Amino acid sequence: MTLFELTPQPRSSWERVAGVDEVGRGALFGPVVAAAVLLTPEQEQQLQEIGVKDSKQLGANQRQALNEEIRAIALDVQVAQATVAEIDQFNILNASLLAMKRAVLALTPSPDGCLVDGNRAIPELPLPQETRVGGDRQEIAIAAASIVAKVWRDAAIVDLASDYPHYDLTANKGYGTAKHRQALEEFGRSPQHRRSFAPCRTVRDASQRQLQFPDEPH
Repeated sequence: MTLFELTPQPRSSWERVAGVDEVGRGALFGPVVAAAVLLTPEQEQQLQEIGVKDSKQLGANQRQALNEEIRAIALDVQVAQATVAEIDQFNILNASLLAMKRAVLALTPSPDGCLVDGNRAIPELPLPQETRVGGDRQEIAIAAASIVAKVWRDAAIVDLASDYPHYDLTANKGYGTAKHRQALEEFGRSPQHRRSFAPCRTVRDASQRQLQFPDEPH
């Protein structure tokens, strides 16, 4: 599908633009999370002035403070996820796009168009969209979404850490650090580990090693 087919109206004509980004694609544990942030051009300028930029260029305290500012300034902010089961069923790319679609469709009012981080358009989205490789460094709306998604997912993983204490989740947020991989080998995988990911495919379920965890994710 060509860019013209995706965006019959140019981005410059959009009065309400949604920035869309995801976080958690490379993690071994937990959902992939997407955020959509709906902004007017004036609100984009406001966010730029207060220092919104790619979440990877910010510390945790900066992200938290900016997350609150973004939510106060934006027309709307929505967060959605694709579960571990969906990641394993559809693969991580399709699950990420599914989470993005859910976040965008939840926005009120509906955006005039979407700026999507990456090189893949969101399938079956009934809205104009443009993709941006490295968009979180180019577009304020995408950068804002990157911050919201990161803060939300980090908090969600920390909340799960007490249920899954063996994997050092508070420190690694579900990513495959050496300590996390060592725990997988020692204790096996939990119900929130992505079985389709290589480090998780080759280990047994933790339940086979008499560890007690909450129910399987739906």
